[in-house]
Amino acid sequence: MNYLYLLLNLGSVSIPFIFSFHPKLKFYTYWKSLFLAILITMCIFIPWDVIFTSNGFWGFNEAYFLGSKIFGLPIEEWLFFICIPYACVFTHYALLFYFPNKKISLKNVKIISYFLVAILLLTIIFNYNKWYTLVNLTYAIILLTIILKTNIELLQTYFLTFLVMLIPFFIINGILTGSFIENEVVWYNNDENLGIRLFTIPIEDTIYAFSLILTNLYIISLLKK
Repeated sequence: MNYLYLLLNLGSVSIPFIFSFHPKLKFYTYWKSLFLAILITMCIFIPWDVIFTSNGFWGFNEAYFLGSKIFGLPIEEWLFFICIPYACVFTHYALLFYFPNKKISLKNVKIISYFLVAILLLTIIFNYNKWYTLVNLTYAIILLTIILKTNIELLQTYFLTFLVMLIPFFIINGILTGSFIENEVVWYNNDENLGIRLFTIPIEDTIYAFSLILTNLYIISLLKK
């Protein structure tokens, strides 16, 4: 089934794309800043992806993608960094539209953020020799620190909307890492991560998703200003 990865990308973005034209949401008005944010974010995550793939920290099962590659990455992997952020950013703003008063207090945002940073830092200290853990968690700490200082209001809503995004995350990423199918679409070298799985998903992937979407949202907020 060499089109599975492509179907997962297209399936994840199809409904958000259709509802982008909803007369109340009008998400298409975000397209200019969204696609620029996606492009900038790809400039961070694509080189990271290329380096990790070339060093065997993770890789792709050729049975599940069409075969074309750019810099060693399947075309579907490039699409991942467009389709998934699009769907998640849409989800974030749709939730804000329908639940405008749902936010965490600034005091609690600081508590959650400092606690999260502390946990990530401790994990790095005891696992600095694992590349996926080290790079992934270090990036998350830097990103959180910057946003705490420059746009803490974003975290007031993002901590809540990300919890909702975890539902499709476990479905899509679960399939990518081997749930419901015979083999993984994306495989991981467990010597370079903690070896802890949520079902079939490396626990680091939750932080990776957190940072990927938050980076896009933060860049959009900067562009809108």
